Amino acid sequence: MTENISGKTIAFLATDGVEQAELTQPWQAVKDAGGTPVLVSPKDDKITAMQSDWDHGDSFPVDVPLSSAKAEDYDGLVLPGGTVNADTMRINTEAQAFARAFFEAHKPVAAICHAPWLLIEAGVVEGREMTSYTSLRTDLVNAGARWQDAEVIVDNGLTTSRNPGDLDAFCAKMIEEIAEGKHENQTA
Repeated sequence: MTENISGKTIAFLATDGVEQAELTQPWQAVKDAGGTPVLVSPKDDKITAMQSDWDHGDSFPVDVPLSSAKAEDYDGLVLPGGTVNADTMRINTEAQAFARAFFEAHKPVAAICHAPWLLIEAGVVEGREMTSYTSLRTDLVNAGARWQDAEVIVDNGLTTSRNPGDLDAFCAKMIEEIAEGKHENQTA
């Protein structure tokens, strides 16, 4: 990656059950590009990741509780997957509003694997080119997205990928979109 995002602060929205690689690899990519990653969560103290949805992973300290997080404090949003994490987040109305606020502000958003479930509930996928974990295909299509089975798709500041196997491409495009800044066509 040659993009520089120095001075940019990126929110990572996650809770227990997040897929560890989908949190840690994009987190490191933001740091490597000069940005500041911040873990935002409905939990106040720490979250516990999973590895392949089966094995407990590491715990990570929460930087900012979701209840006090504001989209205007960040330059972009990353939504890691993990089935339990994504299923919990999609029914959290504060998480829905937080994610939607990034689209309303035209800021870049990146979602991988099961994370697009939250974007469906936030009402921001209609008319978008997207990918996701294959089991979300019908959900995304029913919500009006144009789903494709591709390693990474970018649609006006929204970066999506299918699974941990796509993380290299996901991180590269995520950083590129963050470096570009606001996307006027990135709307809710």
